[in-house]
Order: sequence, then structure tokens, then C-alpha cells
Amino acid sequence: PPASAQKREGGHDTYLQPLRKKRTRREFVLEHWNSCMRLGGVARVFTPHVLTASSCQSPLRFAAREHVPPPFALCLLSIALVRGSGATRTAASRRSIASVSMSSPSKKQRTNGHDVGEGKDVVRDCLAEVNEKGEFKRVEAQWRRWISEDPGAEFPAEAGRYHLYSSNACPWANRCHCVIKMKGLEDIISVSIVHPTWQFTKKGVDTHAGWMFKDPKDPPIPNQLGIGSFDCEGCIPDFVNNCTFVRDVYELAKDTGKKYSVPVLWDKKKQTIVSNESSEIVLMLNKCFNKFAKNPTLDLFPERLTKEMDELNDFIYPNINNGVYRCGFAKTQEAYEEAYHKLFENLEKAEAILSKQRYLCGDTFSGMDLKLYMTLVRFDPVYVVYFKCFGKRIEEFPNLWNFVKELYQMPDVQAITNMKHIKTHYFTSHPSLNACAIIPARKDTDMTTPHDRARFPGKMETMA
Repeated sequence: PPASAQKREGGHDTYLQPLRKKRTRREFVLEHWNSCMRLGGVARVFTPHVLTASSCQSPLRFAAREHVPPPFALCLLSIALVRGSGATRTAASRRSIASVSMSSPSKKQRTNGHDVGEGKDVVRDCLAEVNEKGEFKRVEAQWRRWISEDPGAEFPAEAGRYHLYSSNACPWANRCHCVIKMKGLEDIISVSIVHPTWQFTKKGVDTHAGWMFKDPKDPPIPNQLGIGSFDCEGCIPDFVNNCTFVRDVYELAKDTGKKYSVPVLWDKKKQTIVSNESSEIVLMLNKCFNKFAKNPTLDLFPERLTKEMDELNDFIYPNINNGVYRCGFAKTQEAYEEAYHKLFENLEKAEAILSKQRYLCGDTFSGMDLKLYMTLVRFDPVYVVYFKCFGKRIEEFPNLWNFVKELYQMPDVQAITNMKHIKTHYFTSHPSLNACAIIPARKDTDMTTPHDRARFPGKMETMA
């Protein structure tokens, strides 16, 4: 830097000074921190006795207690812990560094979700599925096998053979669970429900965070950074394989995809994954187990509506279901704005369809209605704020809002709609988006009030 900058208080030389001398980690953090405070115009200067050994071991809690601006604190502490004295890092320091790495994928990570990081064996989560333009690009499911009604098939439909690993928070998994309820398959296909707050799945090995199994009697758990306390109410543990994480289930099946998502349809007999693609799981649940179902005649995917449902899916899935994620996980302004405008353009399109008929496919309730509902019911309490979808709330779309209320008032749909899990998951699972895991104190709108959808004729399709 020029001499004028070196002499100036808070100039480049002052900022870089700690990097040029040998320092203990404690001295390095203190000097670097105070330099940052001067650069940021913060009057407060810390004295050596403030930065204790315990505060080094829990840097984020220390930063929160001393009112340090979060961007300075996260960047400063991650640099200090890596560039410091070389002492063994504590679990807390590893968590801090992990939170920074997850929020800022490298060039190698921004590859449409394939071979994220240094090689094909590196695990990934959805926040890393971003391309060079900063656009969120969801990776396709890896397990795409089928259950058949044929007794001689590789995966024949049998009572008690299959298990669904699900989440009350995930819209894709939640729809699968809903179909099980609506078809009356609860006694045929068992279900586990994960805790809504992601946890590190292999501490000390990698920074992957994902779904964890808990018993409802277990004590509350914090987020990945050790912040908050989130109870286990509504969880159902893995009583089939006794796994701790969904990742463990994938590894039992010798998975190579390295993305540990839900839903997972598991074959207890062959000890493997049948499918982790929700759009195909719901088709199997709808048709293959009718001889065991309590409601066998219900048809959520009538063949006569296949063409119409495909056309609906062509705009609902990419622009609404996945569109909210494209807004929330975008890494550039351009990518965000493109997703944002497409989202609201297609919400208006769905609003127009439902202004003329009761359901998306006319007077017949279908699986496409469930697919749209799963996004709409999460929209106002989560996506408006968390994914920056501020254009309009669903309550401001009269037909979409009454559509949501009608579906919520169906007993089986209401039974699997867990607003507590939904809000807890999103607001506590991504430290790069909400490090302190604060859940907005929003009073949920009553979805049991009368709806107006009965002004149109409607029916449930039945199989012959």
C-alpha cells in the first residue's frame, strides 16, 4: 500500500499488521478484531482481558454478547482460527468455519450439484447446488426404481415391506406422507419423521448438515452452531434401521450420489432404497398397494388427466414449487430477480385457473392440487421472509388462499401439515441465511375458517 495508507489510522497497514507477525491465536484475534472495529467506525475497543480462553472456544456466542457486527465477526473469526497459532481447533471453531464455507461455495462447488468440492466423493447439500450465474439448480434424484403389482417383480407390492423416511417440513416428502394418509396405507407402509433442524452428520469428517432422527422424548437440540433449543415433538425415530441420520440410511444402501435428501422409500427385505424421487413415489403409493389400502378407489392421478397434469406441472414445478428455492438460494441479484418474477407471474397464472374452476384439473381433485398446496401453505409463514418472496402473500390471492383453506380442511391433509416443523426447519437449518436461528413471532392465520370453493362443482376421482 502507499505510504499515506500505511500511516493512516485504520489504513491497510493497520488491518494487515497482525498477519505479518507471529501471534498466539488469542493475540491474533484480539488485534485483528480491534483493527476491524476501527475500520468499521465502531468506537468500542476491546482490552486483552475481554478475550478469554472460553470466548475463543465459542467465538459466535462471544461476538453476539459483545454486540459485534455479524459480517465482521464471522469473517474475522474464521480467518483468525485458520491463520492463528496452529493450535488444535475446537468443535466450536470448526462449526464457525463450516458456516462460512456453506454460505460461500467455491467455483468448484458451483457445478449444478455434481462433484461439488474437490472430487466426486465430497458430500453436498442443496445450498451448494448453484451454477456459475448464481442460479439454484436442483440435482435430480439418484434412486429411481419402481414398486410393481407383479408378484415376480424386483420390488413387488407387499404389506409391511416398505418404509418411508419423511419430513413434516419438506414439501416433497410431506406430499408422499399425505398420499399414504389419504389412501389409508398407514398400516401397510411405516413412516419415520426427522427432526426439523439440520445437524452436522459427520463432525470432524466433513461439513455436511442434514436430517437427523429423534425420539419425541429426547431433549431439545440447538442448530449447527449450538444456538437455540428446538424440541423433538412430532418426530418419529428410525425404528427400522436404528440410524441417527438420513445420511446413514443412504450409506447402508451404498449410495454414490452423496446428496442425502428426503423422501426415501426403503425396502426392508432387500435393505436398500427403492426411490428418493417424490413425484414417482406418489405414483407408486397411488396405484400399487390398492389391495391393502383402506381407501383403494381413490385415484389421485387419473390416466384421463395425464396430459393436463403434465402441462400444469410444466409451469408449477419449475416456477412455483422449485421457484421459491430459486429465489431463496440464488447467489446473484440477477438470478434472484429472474426467479422472483417467474414465481409471481406463475402464481398469477394459478390464481386465474382457480378463479374459474374448483381444482387445477377442473372439477376433479388430483395429485397436482396436493403439489401446489405444499408450497402455498408454506409461503406466507416462511417463503415471504426467508426466501425474499415479498411480492404478495398468498392471503392476497383470493382464489389461491381459499384453495389452501379447502385442502387444509381435508382431515388427512391437516393431519400431516405441521406448521411448527415447517417454520422450525427453514429458520434453523441454514446458518448462512439465519445464523442465530430466530423464528419469526408470527401468528399463523386460521385456515379453518370457511372457504368459498364450494361455488364450483368438485369431486374425488375413483378407480374402476
